[in-house]
Amino acid sequence: MIGAGALGGLFATLLEGAGHEVTVTARSAMLDAIRADGIRLTGGFGEAHAQPRAVDRLTEAPDLALVCTKAQDAAHAIADNAELLNGCPVIVVQNGLDGVQTAERLLPDSDCFGLLVIVAANYTEPGHVRVTTPAPSYLGRGSGPIDARTLHWQAALGDALHTRPLANFVGAQWTKLVVNMLNALPAVTGLSVQEVVGTKALRRVVTASMRETVRVGVKRGVRFGSLQKLSDRRLRMFSHLPLWAGQILPLRMRARMGHVPNRGSTLQSLTRGQRTEIDYLNGAVVREAGLAGMRAPVNALLTTLVHEVEASGTHLTQAQVVDRFAALGRL
Repeated sequence: MIGAGALGGLFATLLEGAGHEVTVTARSAMLDAIRADGIRLTGGFGEAHAQPRAVDRLTEAPDLALVCTKAQDAAHAIADNAELLNGCPVIVVQNGLDGVQTAERLLPDSDCFGLLVIVAANYTEPGHVRVTTPAPSYLGRGSGPIDARTLHWQAALGDALHTRPLANFVGAQWTKLVVNMLNALPAVTGLSVQEVVGTKALRRVVTASMRETVRVGVKRGVRFGSLQKLSDRRLRMFSHLPLWAGQILPLRMRARMGHVPNRGSTLQSLTRGQRTEIDYLNGAVVREAGLAGMRAPVNALLTTLVHEVEASGTHLTQAQVVDRFAALGRL
């Protein structure tokens, strides 16, 4: 397990509980905490206590590696362990669009896959993971049908990680990117995802960012994958709706989250004083729009606002957010 944050810690605990021998890589306080007391899991998948081997860098080649770092840390983490990872099967567990390609570039002899995770999990202190929304995870690669190697690793991980095989994985990454538009405003405002979506003015911004993401994907020739009751047909229909009607999409997402506050991974990173992966979420939409000869002003401003909060350490009020978008001439 390369990285032992919320998802790395969750998966390490579930895999050890299923009888697998697990090694995690971690740094600083996280490494010390896991060595001292293992990983404690609470919430949606029940309570468990795992004690995986914890190292700062791999010392032997694994049978299977899961890369669970944030998107911006993936290249460094993979390169740091490349001597032992190259040639091993690798599953990249990340938001954004580039994770599998990064692994394939750095590990040319490895069989590389992606895992899309819908689970909402967080850790408030090193070695303690809480699942606020349990859900399956989806394994696959490429834009075609499910292949034999995907089925092999899904069978190996399926029961422990609640994993399902997925066709058109690249399209599903785009669908997950639409879902990840829920992350930016909690980071900007300090509110939970449920609170953001429950606030009319902020919900309009979320809806606009999702609609813009779908429109960019369509322009890029994407066939969106089926994920979380979303499909290519439904997302294309959504992209044509006015904002007042399109708000049904984030409202339905909020309903599936339940009542435990979901703080979003980007806000969690800010709270811990870490860099966020906003450039691989909303920023990815802006880059893809440029490649399509388009602009993505809503996602560009959201990216800017998250970076401003990163720099200042101060969240914006709802009124400040609305004023910034009004100045942009949007909403």
